[in-house]
Parts: sequence; C-alpha cells; structure tokens
Amino acid sequence: MAPTELHETARAIVAGHKGILAADESTGTIKKRLDSIDVESTEENRRFYRQLLFAAPGIEDSIGGVILYDETIRQSADDGTSLAEVLASKGVIPGIKVDTGAHDHAGYQGEKVTEGLDGLRARLDAYRDLGARFAKWRAVITIGDGIPTDGNIRANAHALSRYAALCQDAGIVPIVEPEVLMDADNTLEECWEVTTRTLHETFAALYEDGLDLQGLLLKPNMVISGKGCAEQASADQIARATVDCFLGVVPAAVPGIVFLSGGQSEVQATENLNAINRIGGPWTLSYSYGRALQASALEAWGGDPANAEAAQSVFVHRARMNSRAAAGEWSAELEQPVPA
Repeated sequence: MAPTELHETARAIVAGHKGILAADESTGTIKKRLDSIDVESTEENRRFYRQLLFAAPGIEDSIGGVILYDETIRQSADDGTSLAEVLASKGVIPGIKVDTGAHDHAGYQGEKVTEGLDGLRARLDAYRDLGARFAKWRAVITIGDGIPTDGNIRANAHALSRYAALCQDAGIVPIVEPEVLMDADNTLEECWEVTTRTLHETFAALYEDGLDLQGLLLKPNMVISGKGCAEQASADQIARATVDCFLGVVPAAVPGIVFLSGGQSEVQATENLNAINRIGGPWTLSYSYGRALQASALEAWGGDPANAEAAQSVFVHRARMNSRAAAGEWSAELEQPVPA
C-alpha cells in the first residue's frame, strides 16, 4: 500500500464528523459487559450482539470505523457474510485490536507495559486478509505516588512506535493509543503534566522510527480530573486544558485525534468532546468510544432478540450525538429518549 493510501484510509475514518466504535473488548471484558445484563457470555451471544451493532441502520452516518477483536473478525452474520464485510459494505472501515494486553512492568512497581510485538508482522498480514484496514494498540499510563516514571513512559512509547511501524509496513493504519488513566485522585493539572510527558515521548519515538504521521491516528485520553479528585473540572476546563496540551506536543500532520472515553458516562463523553470541538485545532477531533457508545444499547437489548431493533435505535442515537459533538454542534436538548 502506497503512503497516500494510508493517508486516505486515516482521513476516511474520521471524515464527515464520523468516529470509531471500539468493539474490541477481550473475551474477559465482554463477559463483564454481558454479566451486567445477566446474559451468558457464549460465542453466539457475543456474535449476535456485535452483529446487532454493526448492522444497525444508519450506523454509517456517524461511524467511520469499528475496532474488532480477534474472535469477532473471524465471525459471520446470520446470512454467512463476515462481520468485517457487513461493515465494509456500509462504507465503515474494519479495524483490529492487535496488542495482547497490559502486564506488570518488571522492575516498575505499580506500572504496566503492553505486550504483543512477537509475531505481530504475520498477524497483521492475516488480519489484512480478513478485511482489517487499521489496527489499535493500547498503552496504559498510571498516575500514582511517584508514577508514572520516565522509564515506563519510554517503554510504552517504544512499543507503540514499533507496533505502528509494523502496521504501516503491512499497509494498515495504526491507531496509537497512549492512555493516561483517569482512575486516581489526581487534579486536572496533574493529568495535563502526565499527558504532556506521555505524548512528547510517544511522538519522539514515532519520529525516531520514521513513522508517516499522516498515515496514523492518535487515540488519547482527554485532560481530565481523576475520578477520585474532589474538584471535578467542567467541560469547558477539560476542553481548554486538552487543546492547550495537544497544541504543544501533537504535530499538525496527524490527520485525526480520536479520543477514548476512559470510563466517562455516555453524555459526559459527548459533552466534553463537543466542548473540545468548540475550541478546535489543526487536527480532526473525533471519538473512539466503547462503553460510551454501547452502554445504553446493551441495556436496551438485554439479551432478548426481540429487543434488537430498539437496541439498534439507541446505539445509532448515541453515535449521532457524538457525531454532532465532533462538529461542535451538540446540545443537551438533543438528548431525547429514543422510542423503544
């Protein structure tokens, strides 16, 4: 794939205020989601639920790409069409999660490093044959007493860059995801400082390895107060801090920044994205949400096939709200209940 094709794919994913559905939950994570609605996590239930989302009428108006899990990219819809092809037939670009998870970083107490580089070249070739045109690798940066350390940030940045280089060699657009977790009691200012350090180190590694910045997407956290912080920042404060942080460290060559929701509620993630787009920057500012796109739809489905259409309506509404936010045109008045 020529570099211009990587550029075109990266831009297409976020074109027209579209974003990404992160449907790449591991088998363990999707089990937790299904447990929450008292549905057994069988392969068939997982397949049916993902099919419900991917086949939702109108998904293509707000969703430009979907990140799949290894199991999902090998599954088919009821009519035998692969789930990747179900998406592609709507003009939605299929992607794939390729890391094998964050594990304890040896020698770094309380910190994680993401694994999965071994055999990645061959896996990328296989995923491309299965229809994937972009990939995702998530690094996890933890805020705590004396952490993150520079060594941990460097190790994760190096792994992200090695992964991204292998993706581009395989003709696959890499999503680079360095996530500063929002689970601690840190202030907005502390998140700003750690996010700046993390992104600076990440782009230093990408430059060093010769990555084509126009052929990748960045999936970062917003600059936000930790969940345990007594003083929670407003949407406007989050937006200003996020844009200011990114203007200092994210090159304008990056075609799109697709924010992760990081445990925010559905409406909070939409509101914050909208505030960020009200300010704007040199990049397309969009979304790559998992729970913040799926939570209400999962509840509406409840494991009952008779509820599939209602769940699809709820999901499409949520996607449309985020598309409006990616245009800076969302308002709370648009959050009307979707008829069952």
